[in-house]
Amino acid sequence: MKEPADLKSNLLTFIKGLTMGAANKVPGVSGGIVAFVWGFYERFISSLKKMDARAFSLLMRGKFKEFKEHTDFVFLGFLVMGMVFSYFSISKILDYFLKTRELYVWSVFFGLIIGSVYYISKGFGGWNSKNRSFGLLGLILGVGISFLSPAQENDHWLFVFFCGMISVSGMTLPGLSGSFILMLMGNYVLLLVESVNALFDTLTEIAVLNFGFIDNPARLSALLTLGIFTLGSVVGLITLSHFIGFLLKRYHDQTTASIIGFITGSLGVVWPWKKANYLYDATGQLVTDSHAEPIVIQFTRYIPQINEPQNIWALVFILSGIALLVFLERYGAQKK
Repeated sequence: MKEPADLKSNLLTFIKGLTMGAANKVPGVSGGIVAFVWGFYERFISSLKKMDARAFSLLMRGKFKEFKEHTDFVFLGFLVMGMVFSYFSISKILDYFLKTRELYVWSVFFGLIIGSVYYISKGFGGWNSKNRSFGLLGLILGVGISFLSPAQENDHWLFVFFCGMISVSGMTLPGLSGSFILMLMGNYVLLLVESVNALFDTLTEIAVLNFGFIDNPARLSALLTLGIFTLGSVVGLITLSHFIGFLLKRYHDQTTASIIGFITGSLGVVWPWKKANYLYDATGQLVTDSHAEPIVIQFTRYIPQINEPQNIWALVFILSGIALLVFLERYGAQKK
């Protein structure tokens, strides 16, 4: 009877990884929120913190059973597999809809963040004067960042490694979106869309014994970039888990208040109704990056005309995003 139970548990963990990976891919949404809703956040942080010197020693000495028990490796392994699979599938879907239904995609993102604010605020009852100050500080920071223009794309390996370390913040700190930070750093498309798509295409070609990518310099460069980004993510995931664990243990209310303020203030980043202003050279020609994409220097936000059909649908998608987070929160509460 144990094997079916273990199989069911591992499958559920894989599904949790799928949802967490999808959330991490969405700009402005935190995978840590999903971990909280599903009820495995503390176990997730604990398993990451156990990837320490002892774990490394056990692995090097071939004591795999002790390593598995010390690190909760089965749980973490199925969770990560779900995240990785989700990144491949969501990348293709997100890339398509951002090009064809951009307004509706950002509307869903906007609703998801509102739902995230609701979820975190619902369980937080520590609004004393000190915590309100931290909440206000987070709000100011979020508003300030929301009006920043995205930086230009940078594929230098040191910067890509640093992006990897920063991007995992959304998994370890609920409310702080790693994808959102990558957008501000200018490397969201490079690292979470193009590089992931390159790996997906490569694996698909290998499956049919097509090794033509070996002679494709652009594909090899994208794979190398993804490898460096992944290495940075692993390093960041292990180091940040210790730091976040310390903050939540010693300054839980202040940290939570800051998160609520920050994600509320950063709603402007994913405001659906915005117009991109592109960079032009002295001759009036549109300037593009290395991938022939126009370089955005800033976004102009505007208030929509509600009576237009596309804007009515955008409001429907915003409500759908909110409803999804509310549903997950209630489902998680029933499982606790």
